[in-house]
Amino acid sequence: MKKLKPIMIVSLFALCGCSGNVPDLGVNNGKLTVCPDSPNCVSSQAEDEAHYIAPISFDGTLKEAKTRLLEILKGETRIKILVNRDDYIRAEFTSAVFRFVDDVEFYLSEQKTANTVIDVRSASRIGHSDLGANKKRIERIRSQF
Repeated sequence: MKKLKPIMIVSLFALCGCSGNVPDLGVNNGKLTVCPDSPNCVSSQAEDEAHYIAPISFDGTLKEAKTRLLEILKGETRIKILVNRDDYIRAEFTSAVFRFVDDVEFYLSEQKTANTVIDVRSASRIGHSDLGANKKRIERIRSQF
């Protein structure tokens, strides 16, 4: 048992720095990056049911939708906004205990009916399962619209 304690402590410290490699993300031809096969990603542009989540719909202009989205994001904890363009926001969310990083993207497009659609993608950088954390995050953000 005495030999296991140092191994467990070293393992815990190793896990605490689990930010993973920064993925190459963004919008390419109106599309967000495709989710990997693992279940730790959701996207409103996914073509398979396992990764699909509905986009966020906002009754108003793109500018109004972006302003509201930024207000909501500022109310979140452990978030860092990395990219803030006219039609695209990219942020990192970091978990409290193990410091796991999730990449979250929002792609805003204005429709002809003064309605804005916000495509979303939320994915864990490392691991296989996120126990539904990415889906819950997007639904929490959606509920604030």
